Amino acid sequence: MQKHRLRIVYMGTPDFAVLPLKKIVEAGFEVVGVVTNPDKPAGRGQKVQESAVKKYAIEQGLPLLQPEKFRDEAFLQSLAAWKADLQLVVAFKMLPEVVWAMPPLGTVNLHASLLPDYRGAAPINWAVMNGEKCSGVSTFLLSHEIDTGKVIFQKEVALREDMTAGDLHDLLMEEGADLLLKTVEAIERNDYPLVEQACLLNGRKPKMAPKIFKEDMKIDWTAGVETVYNHIRGLSPYPAAWTELVHKETGELLTVKITSVRKMMESVEGIPGEIYTNGRVWEVYAADGRIRLEEVQLSGKKRMKTEDCLRGFRLEEYRIKM
Repeated sequence: MQKHRLRIVYMGTPDFAVLPLKKIVEAGFEVVGVVTNPDKPAGRGQKVQESAVKKYAIEQGLPLLQPEKFRDEAFLQSLAAWKADLQLVVAFKMLPEVVWAMPPLGTVNLHASLLPDYRGAAPINWAVMNGEKCSGVSTFLLSHEIDTGKVIFQKEVALREDMTAGDLHDLLMEEGADLLLKTVEAIERNDYPLVEQACLLNGRKPKMAPKIFKEDMKIDWTAGVETVYNHIRGLSPYPAAWTELVHKETGELLTVKITSVRKMMESVEGIPGEIYTNGRVWEVYAADGRIRLEEVQLSGKKRMKTEDCLRGFRLEEYRIKM
């Protein structure tokens, strides 16, 4: 195996960040330490969970830090003691300058979009929600403003019309792992481009990808079928688009998460938000057609195929709260 001279610190937390780390390790680079989020309780039982990156780091015997605060003096001393030449960041928190400026070669971030578009916390979701035909991954050097540093490499991918955020996540995880390895190899050779993002914008404003909140996930049935369809697949399987049902007699409210749908584009007449069902299918009118729900999750229930849900659920007793 090739002998590499770089000392690397890797920072990341979720599944998306594991494969890039694995590629770096398997390529023979010296990962002198890993930084990931602190363990935290999750799920109904609030059992303490370790991050995906932590689990991999432990398997590989890599030194590990899990700071509560990045400006904590003990953390900064431990990070400095690793004497990294380069830091790599994948799907992690925003870092203060005292951290990202520490290594002499800087800190490289892998971002799941073609920068400068879709800067922010949820680039995968927003790209699909906005009906983009292509997306990609970028590596860039961290700077003061989030996701604005000089771009090193990019890889574009095409988006299928039926692709969900989950599908794109998995594709970009693979492409991103390869791109990050390519970036590290280029930095080691001292042969890599640095492109100002302003040059890529050509005077236009970038599309943004802010953090997604609950109200962003609510379905607007007054929009067109294409918009509703993109909204749902852009939030599938997580965090999931939702709508709210109202019981026609009791007024009881019931939240429904929707993770899979089909467009029914034939000419139909109906009021946006109106439900159509024959006991086997569940469709909802949008502005210019109907959306057929194929996978749903009623509040307090598990996710299931719509036909299975309708076997024990009296949908005709409900209407959609607009």
